[in-house]
Amino acid sequence: MTENHSVQATPAPDAPSSELHRAISDMLATADIQIGGKRPWDIQLNAPGVIERAVSQGNLGFGEAYMDGDWDADRLDEFFYRLLSCQLEQHFKPRKQLLYYLSATLRNLQQGKRVWKVAQVHYDLGNEFYQTMLDPRMTYSCGYWKNADNLAAAQEAKLDLVCRKLGLQPGMRVLDIGCGWGSFMGYAAEHYGVECVGFTVSQAQADWARLHYAGLPIEVKLQDYREVEGKFDRIASIGMFEHVGRKNHREFMRVAANALAEDGLLLLHSIGKDKSRTVTDPWTAKYIFPYGDLPSIRQIADASEGLFIAEDVENFGADYDKTLMAWHANFEAAWPTFRNSLGDRFYRMWRYYLLSCAGAFRARDLQLYQWVLSKKGVPGGYVRP
Repeated sequence: MTENHSVQATPAPDAPSSELHRAISDMLATADIQIGGKRPWDIQLNAPGVIERAVSQGNLGFGEAYMDGDWDADRLDEFFYRLLSCQLEQHFKPRKQLLYYLSATLRNLQQGKRVWKVAQVHYDLGNEFYQTMLDPRMTYSCGYWKNADNLAAAQEAKLDLVCRKLGLQPGMRVLDIGCGWGSFMGYAAEHYGVECVGFTVSQAQADWARLHYAGLPIEVKLQDYREVEGKFDRIASIGMFEHVGRKNHREFMRVAANALAEDGLLLLHSIGKDKSRTVTDPWTAKYIFPYGDLPSIRQIADASEGLFIAEDVENFGADYDKTLMAWHANFEAAWPTFRNSLGDRFYRMWRYYLLSCAGAFRARDLQLYQWVLSKKGVPGGYVRP
């Protein structure tokens, strides 16, 4: 989820090792991080070459070094919170990542067979695995913690917030683009009496949703969003736009506009980055979300221009920190069940993913946007519920 700013590494990777270590130690000190310190967020070097890998390979090398067990921090979330709050990650963007940046920005990486890659790598890990980490509805997106004190309550509050923002009424036909395990559709059908059609590229998600919500007016399609047909009174897309890619933002909006009734509403719920000229960092792209591409608020606005009117935009990115920490607690508690099948390297990879992202949201390096869009404007103006 974190982003790559494509800043050259400093100091130069060919600097003498002792000089390089001193320079990095001084930089970390500005974020109140010590090498070999005793506080939970201090970094412990377990093998030589960690700093050199971070400088020469950026977060890809740094993350892989953690997966290899070459360094540790008891509180990875606090380590990354401090690192990102001081923007020290910008010192770890080596020249060799320029090719990655150019590929991610110039090529359309989110089409054809690549659309299905993220499901194969990430979402199809196994429903049993995700059931132990997520809430009972299997909601894999940011919860809404304003009046909640646990994960299940935060996710129910988020789902209800989406329903209220969309103004759902019994009998409405609702499209969920990127429906995941069907939590929004299930909640909306149960509590608001609507009919739902959901799209996912994950076979595991589709199987779980079809089984779990059998008997409700819900249809789950294993298809790409570009294959949407028909008209809908409301459209929701929760935690899927991060996979669309900047080359396809406009096409996504066109698809949604064509599928939405003239007086309908679209709710877009997406992680967002602060700057448009950045790409997802290589470690996240390699190990967690292949071909992911976080949008900026400007990119979303540009993609919707002329197709939609922005009725409402809300940012509750700080809530993702709490959500990720709850997921991490569940993951840690359930890990003994999966240790033999997934292995210690997976454990360290998943821990790095959850906790580095929590630190990024805590540092407000990442945001969570909910947009409400209409095609012609809500008569008299939209009122946020």
